Amino acid sequence: MLRFSSILSLIFAVIFLAACSTAPKKPSQPLNPATVQELKKMSLPSQLPVPVQGIKRNNLTDTWGASRSSGRIHEGVDIMAPRGTKVFSATEGLIADLRNNNLGGKVIWVLGPSGSWHYYAHLDSHKRGLRVGDYIKKGDLIGYVGNTGNARRTAPHLHYGIYLGGKGRGAVNPYPYLR
Repeated sequence: MLRFSSILSLIFAVIFLAACSTAPKKPSQPLNPATVQELKKMSLPSQLPVPVQGIKRNNLTDTWGASRSSGRIHEGVDIMAPRGTKVFSATEGLIADLRNNNLGGKVIWVLGPSGSWHYYAHLDSHKRGLRVGDYIKKGDLIGYVGNTGNARRTAPHLHYGIYLGGKGRGAVNPYPYLR
């Protein structure tokens, strides 16, 4: 039988651990309309850097259009790298979405130049403190390579996609852009 002081100690420990592990999250800020308009006026460069640290273009395989489960086709390029390798933004832009979903796992959507949307998926984690509404520059750290979502049984990699018709619409092959 537990003594009263043991029960109090246990309750205190649970409360203390809960308080330490549930630090308040920074609230997301809405996308600044003026910044969105400025980005739309900019041209999307025809050449973008490979967004994974240490990976050169000649190390890439063009996986665009490959078959995927449920009759889907691959709308991006898979960039193989060890888990935890740094992922950088290929463009300047706004962090438009940070989420976790079944298909992409931990993902980041960046609204970039010319209204382009850049999709970074299967991340092990996002950069700490990154939030929706943050303005980022080309080359800024945004996350780390992983194999989350439907890639959990594959080798770690970054799925990188570019969409020119809106978020998730008008996919284009990113391979020719990556230099």
